[in-house]
Amino acid sequence: MDYREMAGNRVSLLGYGCMRFPTDDAGNIDEARAEALLLRAYEAGINYFDTAWPYHSGKSEPFVGKVMSKLPRDSFYLATKLPIWAIDSLDKAREIFDTQLEHLHSEYVDYYLLHALDEERWEKCLKLGIVDFLVEQKRLGRIRKLGFSFHAPYAVFNRIIDHRRWDFCQIQLNYMDTEHQAGLQGLAYAEAKGIPCVIMEPVKGGTLASLPEYASAPLKAAAPQSSIASWAFRYLAGFDNVRVILSGMSSEEQLEDNLGTFSPYIPLSDHEKVALDEAIAALKSRPNNGCTRCKYCMPCASGVEIPRIFSIWNEYQRYQNDAMAAKDYKDIPPYGRAQCCIRCGKCEAACPQKIKIRDELKAIASMPWAQA
Repeated sequence: MDYREMAGNRVSLLGYGCMRFPTDDAGNIDEARAEALLLRAYEAGINYFDTAWPYHSGKSEPFVGKVMSKLPRDSFYLATKLPIWAIDSLDKAREIFDTQLEHLHSEYVDYYLLHALDEERWEKCLKLGIVDFLVEQKRLGRIRKLGFSFHAPYAVFNRIIDHRRWDFCQIQLNYMDTEHQAGLQGLAYAEAKGIPCVIMEPVKGGTLASLPEYASAPLKAAAPQSSIASWAFRYLAGFDNVRVILSGMSSEEQLEDNLGTFSPYIPLSDHEKVALDEAIAALKSRPNNGCTRCKYCMPCASGVEIPRIFSIWNEYQRYQNDAMAAKDYKDIPPYGRAQCCIRCGKCEAACPQKIKIRDELKAIASMPWAQA
């Protein structure tokens, strides 16, 4: 296992994300399998385990705490997060933090984060004095390292990271989303300030673990024995300021494949970088339409969420992932789906890209993944 320094600790480059454990038919954590996965990861050298208050409907923290309490406490690092959206007072923050320590069977958290910050949540943190409260918990030894995870535009990231000397931060990054949220710009800015980064969504929610043939062909030609997922991890590991890459491993196969990628990590060769660039170019050239999400077509007379639907449509064309498209489409309220289009044409008259919106929506409505 490869290790890197992060805020004074020697952490495994591969971290275990504890939000996607295997589950039983009822949707509960399959504790026997999940415990075996955690212990196998630990024995293979993973020493960074990342959980959070809401994962697995609140059951991840206590499960992780129960399993990890069987191991020497100084042999691994636990990360968890304060759910800012669930807090309306400083007393509530204290209550949740105390409960988290109980969940984790620990007197302290190694890496503690303000969870999923955006502009609104950050303002709440400042208004309620949450940052000062957590700094005090760090002084008391109940938090060893203090940071934040981030889901918002770069400008907000810049403002948050400039607020204080954070020990670390956690951002979403993968080879297809280099300009999304904090992106590569945020990674570089954090490095300039001496703040190490933990990476989440390295395989874009699983999308980059199984690419369509047109995109995977150059990767398979360059490294026939390597899994498609390994390319995403090796790409990220090539950045010096990436100290931990989280993977939510929900199966034995995923764990073993990732262990192989990081034991040891081998940087991409020049030849492999060219192959990955070819795959990225192929993926970026395959949208179904030229929607830029300018929203000139909105509001729709019948309530159809046109830009959101087209975003799913374009992602589907790139990755050809029916399950992901179905999941994202299901998140759209029934009254906002493509099936509700009344073909009035007002949207097309307003579209700068001259997209045949009515025909596109009709095609989307007929897709099997849009039928749920």
